[in-house]
Amino acid sequence: MTTGFYLELLAREAPVVEFEVPILEARAAGATPETIAELERGKLAALQVRATLERRARREAELSALFETAGDLAGLRDLDAVLEAIVRRARRLLNADVSYMTLHDEVRGDTFMRVTDGSVSAAFQRLRLPMGAGLGGLVAETATPYTSGSYLADSRFRHRTDIDTAVGEEGIVSILGVPMRLGTHVIGVLFAAHRTDHPFAQEEVVLLSSLAAHAAVAIDNARLLAETRAALDELSTANEVIQARGAAVERAALAHDRMTGLVVRGGGLEDVGRVVVDMLGGSLFILDSADQMIASVGVPAELRLAEAAEAALASRAAGRTVQRGRLWVASAAAGSETLATLVLLRDDLPATDQRILERAALVTALLRLIQRTGAEAEGRVRGELLDDLLSERVTDPSSLAARASRIGVDPAVPHVLCVVRITDGAPRERAAFWASSHASVEHGLFTIRGADLVLLLPGTHPGDAARRVARELGGSLGSPVTAGASGPVTDLTSLRPAHAEAARCAEALLALDRTGDGAGITELGFVGLLLGNDHNVTGFLETTLGPILAYDAKRGTELVQTLEAYFGSNASLAKTAERLHIHVNTVTQRLDRIARLLGPAWHSPDRALELQLALRLHRLR
Repeated sequence: MTTGFYLELLAREAPVVEFEVPILEARAAGATPETIAELERGKLAALQVRATLERRARREAELSALFETAGDLAGLRDLDAVLEAIVRRARRLLNADVSYMTLHDEVRGDTFMRVTDGSVSAAFQRLRLPMGAGLGGLVAETATPYTSGSYLADSRFRHRTDIDTAVGEEGIVSILGVPMRLGTHVIGVLFAAHRTDHPFAQEEVVLLSSLAAHAAVAIDNARLLAETRAALDELSTANEVIQARGAAVERAALAHDRMTGLVVRGGGLEDVGRVVVDMLGGSLFILDSADQMIASVGVPAELRLAEAAEAALASRAAGRTVQRGRLWVASAAAGSETLATLVLLRDDLPATDQRILERAALVTALLRLIQRTGAEAEGRVRGELLDDLLSERVTDPSSLAARASRIGVDPAVPHVLCVVRITDGAPRERAAFWASSHASVEHGLFTIRGADLVLLLPGTHPGDAARRVARELGGSLGSPVTAGASGPVTDLTSLRPAHAEAARCAEALLALDRTGDGAGITELGFVGLLLGNDHNVTGFLETTLGPILAYDAKRGTELVQTLEAYFGSNASLAKTAERLHIHVNTVTQRLDRIARLLGPAWHSPDRALELQLALRLHRLR
């Protein structure tokens, strides 16, 4: 509504005082300081537009006057032709042998021969006369007509050898010179000369003076016409520049509105990138502070990231858009931290479009700050809840449900708990940021306990979750990450045992020289059986002997008995066959079947130990 009011004022060219009305009304209505400030900004913008319109109106008036002047001079012929006609007419009307014109040289401070008629001497046609030298110099200096019936013998003016020589070569005896004046300023001298002694009458002086006045007007009109044309060219150029800049400003404002609108509506980096590509064309990708690609729009496969990283470094150093071949790069920073770098791939980018790219970099940096702030706030809430659960400060299911629902966590579904150990020297802040983001995406929880990262994630397979965390976090950090897991947990108010078991699992992986791996406690064989909270014998047997137990149960075979006899006979085929009262070939066939069910490494020392322990527990059961 306020914008419409200001537009109405601009449309009817209202006085400046009326632009204060919205502010006065707002203050009278008790508006907030923010509203008053917004109105002030609107008023200033409207007044700036008003001033711009006034300036353009003045320029248009000036341009109109210049066009009218050009119309008045439309009948003017070429200046050289006009001056030649005047000099020729002077010679004819005064019946002179020679007529000529000199003009004042403002730069050199003398006069020079401009046009001649009837002259035969090249030296005469090239003469330059210092002010006060010769008859012409005297006329130019005094702005007064002079005549001489015998130039070479006339002592009223200062003679110069070069001038006298040229006059003598031309054969001139009598000279009449009159000033060509514009106001009080002498711009040149018009001459009529005879090669004989000729006394000039007053009428001849008046006639030549009239022709001199016409010559002065023609010269001044030509000068004005030239200046007018130059001014017209300048105004035309200025108008084109104004229009181009106005279009560029409007285009930049449109781009800014689109990008900020995306941020307000919760758009992402790719959305901002699509606006940039839509406005500027080409392909775009966005780098983080480590020059890693975090978003892209139409990036060709052949583009090497190293090229973009080098250009990004140059942009940060220059503080503006820089070009590297077909790459146009703009970075935005907060303090010493570069939040975002936009790299646009296209052949050419005008200066106005470079400003759009720089503005897009600022919007992208703002979006990343918003995302980071939101993630940090959510991460703190998630961390506080998991800390309280691990410390058993939350024991009421209703309180847990209320807190969990605010961050998208469902305490009713099973969860697995992962304890993550990172190697010394790895960037812990980056690891924590990754873990927090991963927990948020998976609708889980994350916190830091001592040197461990702890994640509570929805799921029923601890080993799968641990391996995924170890693999993805390790890849992000570029260094090994070890993750132990336990679960599934169905009661989130009692996480201490699961946390302790997951921590023991991670410690066992490191002790077993499995750094960089992930596993659940049940996947560690007899080690897991010993370290697990519930000493899950059934789970251990299922993991170790499950395939052959199921095979015997389904087909009525004796693979378990054969395996016991094989280990009991110190891995001797003959003794195993003797103990089971079967042929050695049968033993071999059964062992081949066991290898297919348990894997080719079933008889390795570590695996053999687990199998023998499992066989003993199976017999005891």
